[in-house]
Amino acid sequence: MHDYQRPPTLYRYAARDELNAALRDGQFRLTPANQALVLSFSTRWDSALFDQYSPDDACLVIHNTEEFGERLHRAVQKTLPSWAGIDGAVEYGVRAALGALFTKSLAEAHEHEWQFAWRPMSPQPRMNALTVKIGSIESFAEIRERNSYAA
Repeated sequence: MHDYQRPPTLYRYAARDELNAALRDGQFRLTPANQALVLSFSTRWDSALFDQYSPDDACLVIHNTEEFGERLHRAVQKTLPSWAGIDGAVEYGVRAALGALFTKSLAEAHEHEWQFAWRPMSPQPRMNALTVKIGSIESFAEIRERNSYAA
């Protein structure tokens, strides 16, 4: 049996403009993948992920993942009422209990990914990225620089 409790902290490595909009407005862009819309975070602070995802050496650190997750799911549900949402840990090198969408290769295991995903209840011929806003998350999140964090 897997425990799907959200981790205590989530990290999003991305361009500073994207992170500023996320912090100020709670703006997040869901992208199409495997017949779903997804938004991914890491469960760890890892300076190597800056090189992979953040050209500005900035990271959004979310401290209240329960509040964040509930607000995000509500916002997407409002916009896409006939879609089902779930979030959980990505599993590496084995088929995840949550299915192919949460399964990645062992080569990607360094990402320690936590993923939010939404699937349509009926097949969609075409899926486009979607931007949602959940309101400011400044009360429980912050942007940190690459060299300002002691894990």
